[in-house]
Amino acid sequence: MIVAGVDDAGRGSFLGPLVVAGVAFHDHDVPTLVELGVKDSKLLSPRKREGLVTSIKGLAIGWQVVKIPSVEVDEAVGVNRRLRGLNKLEAKAMAKVIEALRPNVAFVDASDVVVERFKRYIAESLPFEVQIISEHKADRKYVVVAAASILAKVERDASIRELSKMYGNVGSGYVTDPRTIRFLKEYVKRHGSLPNFVRRSWKTARNLELNAKLKHLS
Repeated sequence: MIVAGVDDAGRGSFLGPLVVAGVAFHDHDVPTLVELGVKDSKLLSPRKREGLVTSIKGLAIGWQVVKIPSVEVDEAVGVNRRLRGLNKLEAKAMAKVIEALRPNVAFVDASDVVVERFKRYIAESLPFEVQIISEHKADRKYVVVAAASILAKVERDASIRELSKMYGNVGSGYVTDPRTIRFLKEYVKRHGSLPNFVRRSWKTARNLELNAKLKHLS
């Protein structure tokens, strides 16, 4: 039997892509993931995550990554400010990953507060039936989802590094990161608007742009 884990990285960021990753294994190989030390990516150092990616891909029978740019996130949030639009966008990305991997069972980390609704969103976008296990904190409960979380996080970090090479240190992209806030303030000060890789639908980003423009006018 083929089992897959699917998870995201960067959903709460307001800079850079939202990354959805999935990885599939023969069920008899899943215990090896535990032996390798695979766990939720948030519990691992960047170096450990980077090292595990090679081992995970070597054990897997397939993996898939979908990167959703900021403009698509903004469009989805604009459809429904209660994040229902973003949930559907992410569910479609997860369905795309599952379709590519074609597992018998897919374990997914549910982004919706209602796990069954998120499961339904995914199923509606699939051209075939597959058993979907949709749960909160699935990356802590199922090692196959933890493996997917590592792939997603490593891909997301690589995207952020590329942005930093092009624009200077953008930080992690999260509101709690002073490097990110400093970068955006300086960018708006120089250019008069936010860069195109920022999610303008995030209130923090809009406020930064507005405050910078008001200071420029004063």
